[in-house]
Amino acid sequence: MNRQPQSTSLTPHYDVLIIGGGINGCGIARDAAGRGFSVCLCEAGDFGGGTSSASTKLVHGGLRYLEHYEFRLVRKALMEREVLWKIAPHIIWPIRFVLPHHSGLRPAWLLRLGLFLYDHLGGRKLLPPTSTVDLASDETGEPLKPIFKKAFEYSDCWVEDSRLVVLNALDAANRGASMRPHTKVTRAYRSDGQWRVEIEDTLSGLRQDMTAGIIVNAAGPWVDVVLKQVFGQNDARNVRLVRGSHIVIARKFTHDKAYIFQNSDNRIIFAIPYEGEYTLIGTTDAEHGDDMDKPEISAGEIDYLCEMASEYFSGPVTRSDVVWTYSGVRPLYDDGASKAQEATRDYVIREDSVSKDGLLLNIFGGKITTFRVLAEEILEQVENTLGTRQPSWTAGSALPGGDFEAQKFDGLVDEYAGSRPDMDRKLVTRLVRQYGTRASVVLGDALTASDLGRDFGNGLHQAEVVYLMHHEWALKAEDILFRRTKLGIAYSKAQIQTLQKFMDRTAKTMETEKTSNQVIPGTGHNDGKLRSSH
Repeated sequence: MNRQPQSTSLTPHYDVLIIGGGINGCGIARDAAGRGFSVCLCEAGDFGGGTSSASTKLVHGGLRYLEHYEFRLVRKALMEREVLWKIAPHIIWPIRFVLPHHSGLRPAWLLRLGLFLYDHLGGRKLLPPTSTVDLASDETGEPLKPIFKKAFEYSDCWVEDSRLVVLNALDAANRGASMRPHTKVTRAYRSDGQWRVEIEDTLSGLRQDMTAGIIVNAAGPWVDVVLKQVFGQNDARNVRLVRGSHIVIARKFTHDKAYIFQNSDNRIIFAIPYEGEYTLIGTTDAEHGDDMDKPEISAGEIDYLCEMASEYFSGPVTRSDVVWTYSGVRPLYDDGASKAQEATRDYVIREDSVSKDGLLLNIFGGKITTFRVLAEEILEQVENTLGTRQPSWTAGSALPGGDFEAQKFDGLVDEYAGSRPDMDRKLVTRLVRQYGTRASVVLGDALTASDLGRDFGNGLHQAEVVYLMHHEWALKAEDILFRRTKLGIAYSKAQIQTLQKFMDRTAKTMETEKTSNQVIPGTGHNDGKLRSSH
């Protein structure tokens, strides 16, 4: 059932207003809407357009965090792996990591101890345990230098991070939340016992007023910017911005396992199979400063990742191998750690009583793996203020498209491919990976690839583009090519421009078809009174 906001003089009122449409904000919106609260989420850009789409794509406990004694964080994250795998088996799946023993670094007994703890801290039930690997005879030793004789193999999970964000947003909207991408909160203040909030649609320039009972600041790297610009806390300085960068190269090995490599500076990097044709290598830990523009990898970071990977792979990794890069800024809670890699990855929730009767909840730091339990903690505080509506529920409810058993993924592909014998199975498999059971909506009655309409390149067809615009708030080519999918890695500038032109035409058609009571995601709002900013 959709819960409509209460309104006074055309000014909508929400129980909870969330600022920030990354994984934490969208996870909170989903949880709150599912418990019966009226919810509005405002995101200045695209859902998952910042840090949440620039991770290393892992649902993991964080093996290296054990060295910094972050046992609480590791346990919490480990316990979430199988929970998230269960509710989103189309975009989350197990992956085995190979940790070669480097004789000049951590001793083998220490690695065994760490992996023993890793196996037993988090209630692992389905993921296989750690094992020892003879690299001289195992396929995982083939791409490595012959000096590496032994390795340890353990389990974690892979996640399509930006899709996890969008699916949380979609489920929140389906449960009644007002999800507003391209919407900036410009001001919030207390009046008559509630929050009065001013927002602006960044696409149309239209402005709107609303009221809220509680505000959650989940703006990620912009959390302090929001405190300064929206709430007037000019001295806010709570997070340490650390840039994590990745490089993507052509496929470096043929098996489907990943590597974790140690370095003499006590940092680690991963080398992970990526999108079938590539290997993803990362991440770095570089101080980012206060520049809030889109982060980009530095020449030094590229060299660092190439050199570190080359320490292990028999064939060196060079700058010329790099086909794509991406960077994200982690908003780590500033705990005073001397080095970026030593700063805590756990989240901190701070209740900020801006005035005696106003509750503002700020989120500092966090990991994509722990977004769901973070949301549950936020909802505990919401319920302490607004009262309990319904019990916690997200651990047992599938995200859109994830309503099938994880072990039956191949069977789902067989089902869709079997009814379309003339359609490339590779295409069907990708669509099921992207959309799970909702692939049936994308495919419709299509029996061949040509039935899906125009092919924009790399298997992206018109039917999928229109689906993403109608159902998942996609407005720009990059929304589709680098967040809803990762197909853009192989796209030329001309192909991207062609796709954008088609999307612009489609958006105009959608706008024309919109009635006064309908809203096309991301193109405007009909809650309350809008006014021009000009």
